[in-house]
This record gives sequence, structure tokens and C-alpha cells, in this order.
Amino acid sequence: MQKILILSLLGCLSLSSAVAALDTSATDYGIGYGPRPAYLIEKLPEGALKEKLQSCAGQTPSRSLFSIGHRGAPLLFPEHTVESNVAAAQMGAGILECDVTFTKDHELICRHAQNDLHTTTNILTTDLAETCITPFAPASESHPATAECRSSEITLEQFRSLEPKMDSADKAALTAEAYQGGTADWRSTLFADGAATMTHAESINLFKRLGAKFTPELKAPSVEMPFNNFSQADYAQKLIDEYKAAGIPATDVWAQSFNLEDVLYWIEHEPEFGKQAVFLDNSYNLESFNPNDPETFPHDFNELHAKGVNYIAPPMWFLVTEQNGEMLPSAYARAASAAGLKLITWTLERSGPLTNGGGWYFQSVAPLVTDASSYYQILDVLAQEVKVEGVFSDWPATVTYYANCMGL
Repeated sequence: MQKILILSLLGCLSLSSAVAALDTSATDYGIGYGPRPAYLIEKLPEGALKEKLQSCAGQTPSRSLFSIGHRGAPLLFPEHTVESNVAAAQMGAGILECDVTFTKDHELICRHAQNDLHTTTNILTTDLAETCITPFAPASESHPATAECRSSEITLEQFRSLEPKMDSADKAALTAEAYQGGTADWRSTLFADGAATMTHAESINLFKRLGAKFTPELKAPSVEMPFNNFSQADYAQKLIDEYKAAGIPATDVWAQSFNLEDVLYWIEHEPEFGKQAVFLDNSYNLESFNPNDPETFPHDFNELHAKGVNYIAPPMWFLVTEQNGEMLPSAYARAASAAGLKLITWTLERSGPLTNGGGWYFQSVAPLVTDASSYYQILDVLAQEVKVEGVFSDWPATVTYYANCMGL
């Protein structure tokens, strides 16, 4: 009862008070799976995987570094909030993520993008709407509703005044108030009230109290760098400096970036943190890229490893392929592993119901995807055959259950 009371109060307290209310021992909160893993397992076809996962039904849940909270637990909670990360930790996520961007006064905050305030907060219905790069414009017969609001246009104090919400926008909206809607019908606004945003430094404090480790992602700026005498190197360095100031060992941090230069900066200037720096691969932006054709790979994996890159993180569909009715490791997965790179992947539970081939994240194995049981089918291949080090998920309980059952 005390644990439930503390969590219910989080929505009423200031962020600093909410973080302080969390006990320093994560075990005081307990770890649980909830009903979703059993729901997914029941849908699996009869066979060894289903039998194995069902045999673990009575296991005691425990935290796993294989289970990574993707922006917390945004399937049901507003991303990058205290509540979203508390939920992820309660589902046993051993690593939690803060996507890191910055405000006008160079303070680091947790946001998926520097220009997402119009979809992740209530900024358009506040006086700060006047700071938006693209003011709200209603939908017309020929154009959807539009807006763009950036954290780099407001101060940290102003950012703190905003209320987070589920990442969504109603593109048919005629008013800024209506634009706040649009949440996918397989997500929920049930847990959005009173959610608290975080600075990057506050996320470090929170994750430490929750007993989790850290994977911050340095997000690409929407503004031209340097910005107000804030260079890209300053930005990358400040991220690391906030872990050092908090006394967090480098071995507990997997700093990420889609920008290879950021990763190489950490390797050169912060070598202890650079050992676990993660290069996020966005080769999906290249029309020619094919994860089963090495001739199309834009990166030489051996060269990356020689430069000191030890981790690479592509989306799930890079790592699996369909062959003769089976999910198997792709040529990309085999080549990266052969070069000595450790693999992390994203993002499980982000596709909604899997009745239409699974969409973007399952595109390389779409013919094999018929229902939600494919979440566990692809996870099994990623873990057992691709040998990934960890999996990001929008609902970490699914991955935690699997990791606990398989001894990962």
C-alpha cells in the first residue's frame, strides 16, 4: 500500500520532491511482469519456445540488463517522464534511457527530439506557443494541421512549466486544443495526468535510485551548431560531465548517438565512457541499403571496431531475415558480430497489434508476422541466434520475462 501511495503522489509533487520520494533501494518497489507476457505467450504456436516460456510462469521477477526501457514505458506512459521510467524499472528494465537535447540556456533535458514539444507537451495551449518555430496552423482540405516547437527556443525554467503528454497530434485538428489528441488507439492517456518532465541530471538521480543503469542518447540538434557559443563538442562533453558529477562509473553508462563523430569524440576525450559508447545505425535512410547485401552496407564494421567502436545499435529488422519460413540472422548481423561489434537493438512493443505484418520494425520478416506472438518469436531469434546484448522495448516487462526465463 505504501508503494502505491508513493507512486500516486508522484503526479502531485514537484519533480525534485517526486525523485526524493523514491526510496534508494529499488527492491522496495518490487519487480513484476503484469499480465502482458502471459498474454503474448498464450498466443504463441505450440512448440519449444512456448513450452519454455510457459514453464517459467512461477519464476521470481528480477532486474535484467538485457531489458532496456525505451524512453521509459511509453506504451502507456508519457515518454521521458518520472512515471514512465518508474514503470519501466518496476518491470525489471536494468537500463533506462534519457534522450538528451538542450534548452535555450544550454541545459540538458530528456526529450526524444529538440523539436517535439508540440507533440509531447501542452506548449501549444500555453503562452509559450509564441516561441514555436512554426505556429499552429489548422487543417484544411488540402493540408494537415501543422506546428513545430523546439526546446532550444525556451529556457529550462520555461520547459519546467510545460505538462508532458502522450506523443501524439491530431492532424485533422482545427484548434490547438484539438491538436493535443491523436493518441494511437493501442496506446492510452490513462496515466498521463500529472506526469513530470526531467532534466538529464535529474534522470541520472532517478535511475540511480531505481537501481537501473543508464543509456543517454545525444540527439541531433534542430539548430545549427554552434548554438549561442555551444558547440557539438560542448554538448557531447556536457552529457558525460553530468555522469561524472553524479559519481556514476563509466561501466554503468552506454552513451548513444546516431552521429558517429559524437561516438568518436567520447572514445578520444572520455575513453572510459567511450568503451561502451553506442553507435546508432540509421542506414535505413539510404535507399540502396539492404541488410542482406553487404555491398550496400555504408559502414565497414572492421574499420569501426578498429577506431574503438565496440557497440552498434540498428533497428530490429536489420538483424533478422525470412528464409524458407524461418526467422534467421541477417547478413548484417553476421558481419557486425564477425567484426567484434556488440549488438543492441530497438524497438520491441512499438508496433502496436501485429495483425498487419508488424509495420516498419518487422519489415524484413513481415510474411511471418500474423499476431502479437511475433514479439516473442523475434525476441527469441535476436537473443539466441543474433546474440544481441540488449533490447529496447516500449513495455519492458515483455523482455524482462524472457530474459529471466532464459537466464540472460
